[in-house]
Amino acid sequence: MIIERLNREIALMRVSRNTEQSPGRLAMLLGPKVVLIDKYSASDGDLFPYQFKKLKMGKLIGERTWGGVVGIRGSLPFIDGGSLHKPEFAHYDTDGKKFIIEGHGVEPDIEVINDPAKEYSGEDQQLNKAIEVILEEMKNYPQELPPIPEYPDKSKTPEDK
Repeated sequence: MIIERLNREIALMRVSRNTEQSPGRLAMLLGPKVVLIDKYSASDGDLFPYQFKKLKMGKLIGERTWGGVVGIRGSLPFIDGGSLHKPEFAHYDTDGKKFIIEGHGVEPDIEVINDPAKEYSGEDQQLNKAIEVILEEMKNYPQELPPIPEYPDKSKTPEDK
């Protein structure tokens, strides 16, 4: 759902009485986007950046993700109270040629590995790089929405024109 929402494009504009113009679709996030990833990203933390990158929605910044996406479903209970979780499903590419992500992860577009000492002192190098990239990309992003056209004169009938 988040990928679908982030991937929305302007298809039409709308305006309401006494308001500014806005994109016709609700809940759009206009502008450049980045995603931070690291070696602790797994499961949906692998699947989300894979789709973000595949759909060319923006840049991935950080470290290659962990690569754990083979899913488990339910459990088989043991009489002693324990349980067994078994692999049930996996993801493969849209060409149908290979299984993806599992055991490798998702590569970043811009690799930034946080220095643990700097991170401990409050400096997040990945976040700083993401801010730098977004600010640079914002320079090339159109800042204005399409203007509101002249309102039609509906007071006249076709015969009056």
